[in-house]
Amino acid sequence: MSLYDKIPNNVDLSQDRKLQKALEAWQPNFLDWWRDMGPKGFQEDLVYLRTAISVESDGWAHFDYVKMPDYRWGIFLTPREGEKRIGFGDHEGEKAWESVPGEMRGDLRRIIVTQGDTEPASVEQQQLLGRTCPSLYDLRNLFQVNVEEGRHLWAMVHLLHAYFGRDGREEAEEMLVRRSGNVDSPRILGAFNKPIEDWLSFFCFTMFTDRDGKYQLASLAESAFDPLARATQFMLTEEAHHLFVGETGIRRIIQRTTELMKEAPEGDVTKNGGIPLDLLQRYVNEWYSASLDLFGGEDSSNAANYFSASLKGRFREGRDKNITDHKALEGVHTIERPTADGVTNDEIPLRRAMNLVLRNAYTADCERAVRGWNKVLQKAGLSERISLPSARFNRKVGIYAGFHFDAEGNTLSAEKWEAKALEILPSDSDRTYVQSLMQQVTEPGKFANWISPPARGINDMPVDHKYTLFTDDPEYAKRS
Repeated sequence: MSLYDKIPNNVDLSQDRKLQKALEAWQPNFLDWWRDMGPKGFQEDLVYLRTAISVESDGWAHFDYVKMPDYRWGIFLTPREGEKRIGFGDHEGEKAWESVPGEMRGDLRRIIVTQGDTEPASVEQQQLLGRTCPSLYDLRNLFQVNVEEGRHLWAMVHLLHAYFGRDGREEAEEMLVRRSGNVDSPRILGAFNKPIEDWLSFFCFTMFTDRDGKYQLASLAESAFDPLARATQFMLTEEAHHLFVGETGIRRIIQRTTELMKEAPEGDVTKNGGIPLDLLQRYVNEWYSASLDLFGGEDSSNAANYFSASLKGRFREGRDKNITDHKALEGVHTIERPTADGVTNDEIPLRRAMNLVLRNAYTADCERAVRGWNKVLQKAGLSERISLPSARFNRKVGIYAGFHFDAEGNTLSAEKWEAKALEILPSDSDRTYVQSLMQQVTEPGKFANWISPPARGINDMPVDHKYTLFTDDPEYAKRS
């Protein structure tokens, strides 16, 4: 079977023998990485997965049972629609690039490698979660996220192989060498080295960290380098499911917590094996602040250079009618810069604030999701609410790094921070308690006590559908 047959694509792989040979050489290493670092203990099971087999509406979401090592990782670019013109930056109005301009080579490779490195990292972070899945429905969603992250890696590796020669091939190999959390060879971005040892962390990751991915991909979908733009546009169609998993997962936890609060003595849901709202808030504080760091510095010369070079645009740069100046040469942006006494307003050129502009769109999206969670609490007649911490809180990257603020954004001394952090970030006892709840549930239609069932199943299937067929299931032999 040829590579073209094994890997669906719309990039004419069969017509480029050199590229085909390069990817054929990389593919076995990828599969070795998947078997080693993919979901532990489930490689032979049949999972009801969505597979992209083409870019058409009836092809990109094909559902069937498949063993994950046999998943058809593909290379897809959204179809080209006429002659594309660059929509922003110093090259606005020029014809989009089909090859990499020499002066852009280093920056483009860095962007693609950084994006590509996040994809296998999240699979590595999540590889043990299947052992404590709260339901078959959630197990299947975990695996769907995992295989699509693998396909997104393929998308970036294809670009490295096709457009960056030996340097690109070496970078593609390195992405299979680095490991999340490894002391000697960690992943590039900090949030992708954080352990994900429980499902509350997983839902926070897919809610907040994967949502950062949405906005990074959207900024690259505006790129003057047309193959990158078209690759990331297609990736966004799959990324939406990852965000759905996180947003609805946390909503289902909140729903179940409200039910248990009514049953538990004095509302203490730990007596009934539930997740308290204040504990959930501490996890939100941790993952949201870590995800903000992924946007980079609020005042960034790199962001200015990427925008001016027409490499990374703003969110919906070409479709947002409120964005009328696509060169951003004249505008300024106000930022709150920390000082020894607090914060002060400072104006910087708009181009230097592009990370912050993208992050503001992300924050608005997160706030929308939080409002939905709080409607569950309101409907239950509770006064408690979930909130996002201040953008100044718990930052390791950007202008707030090295300063101390509480979740409301108030300045703290180093001593007060050490004491306050125990109240507003997950403690060791929090993590131990959450771990104690992580008991695997695999009976169809059954769910762990700490989370509610979803409103509907996958692809119009019932909630109690067998989304994963284990090797000892009688139906397994019929389908394998």
